[in-house]
Parts: sequence; structure tokens; C-alpha cells
Amino acid sequence: MERWQNRVAVVTGASSGIGSAIAVDLVNAGLVVVGLARRVERVKELQKSLPAARRDKLIALHCDVGNESSVKEAFDTIEKQLGAIDILVNNAGTLQNGRLVDMPISLAQQTVQTNIMGIINCTQRAFRSMKQRNFDGHVILINSILGHKLFAPMPDKAPDMNVYAPTKHAVTALAEMYRQEFMGLGTRVKITSISPGVVDTEIVPENIRDMVSKTMLNAKDISQAVLFTIATPPHMQVHEMIIKPVGEQL
Repeated sequence: MERWQNRVAVVTGASSGIGSAIAVDLVNAGLVVVGLARRVERVKELQKSLPAARRDKLIALHCDVGNESSVKEAFDTIEKQLGAIDILVNNAGTLQNGRLVDMPISLAQQTVQTNIMGIINCTQRAFRSMKQRNFDGHVILINSILGHKLFAPMPDKAPDMNVYAPTKHAVTALAEMYRQEFMGLGTRVKITSISPGVVDTEIVPENIRDMVSKTMLNAKDISQAVLFTIATPPHMQVHEMIIKPVGEQL
């Protein structure tokens, strides 16, 4: 981790769950972390959980990753205040309840905008910063086991996770697309997709939580995986990491 000391990491969706855990662990590992979130006040609260000597290393900044102008404003501020982006953790995501056949189209669009376009919006700005400086940075996508397979259907019940799994399948494809683009443009920027099973966070629907309450991962499990991937030597890239809790039946 020595090469990352005092480097700048941007973590999206840093207000809760996996994003909060990643932000805290990166700060404690010696990085300067910008926590992007719509609920920016929760990132400011998170600062209080850090050791006093490290609290100023977590910077809270408002950003709606699905909104291009919001992303531009946030990344402009980061570059102006901190100079560059060295690591980007695309963690922000949303899950809306409903069925594809009859849910409001606006809710489906919100999921697509956050889970897919949010990654594209933020990665464009982070990669530009890395490439302009010829810096071998790292982009991490927090994906899902649902980016590789769907849950088996329940008898006589229509699923209500709608477009969430399709957006996560898109994240799996984005990881490979970015790998090819980063390489084709002559950089050594790394890309990693981390796909957890069910993690005990507020995004998990109650019906899923009831099914897997004894076999859930913790947010810190995923943040530790992030630390592992960025600590790999320059010649090594963890392209895809699937993390499942022991005993998961899904």
C-alpha cells in the first residue's frame, strides 16, 4: 500500500453501507478520500468515527452520479482542491421496488441512470485525470452476484427486482470494456469488478433479508476486498472478484 500513501481516492455512494466502509478503510490505510453522496451530511457524520488525526483526510462532497452536471461540478472541485484522482471506487447504486411489466418507467430509468451511467460519468473524469498525468491508477466497480446470474424464481410469485440485475450484468460488461479501452489507449490503469453476494446494507429488500439473514456478508468484507485489489503489484490485475458468504443458497 506504500504507493498509495496520501494519494486521492474518490468513493461514490459513500453515505452508507459498502461505500462508508470503503471510505473509512481507505482513510485508515493512508489515503485522502473524497466521499461523494447525495446525502452528504451522512459522510460528514462518518468523519467523526475516524481517528482525530485522520478526520481531515475524508472530504464530504455532494454528487448525484447519474446527473452529468452534478458529476462535472464534483470532479471539477476535486481537481481544483486536490489536483487529481488516483483511485475511483464506483460504489453508488440503487434498487427500486417493482416489476418491469408495470412499474413506473421513471423508477426503472433512475436505476439505469445511477447503476450504469453513474459509472460512465465518474470513470470518464477519473480516467482523464489518470491518463493526463500518465499515472497508473485503479478503477473499481462494486458489482453484484446478480451481475452474473439471477436468483431462481419463487413459486407463484413474480420477482420485484426489475432492472437491477440487468444493470449489474451491464457492469460486468463495462469492466471488460474498460480493460480493453485502458489497454488500447496505452495506459496501465487497472480495472476491477467486485461482485458480492447479499451484503447486510440498507439497500437489501426485506423479503431477501428474511431469506438470507443467517448468510449475509458485512460491508467491511467488501472494503477489505477493495484494499486487497489496490495492494496488488503493478503487473497484477484482479479483473473480477466474486465474494459469497459461506452457506449462501441463492
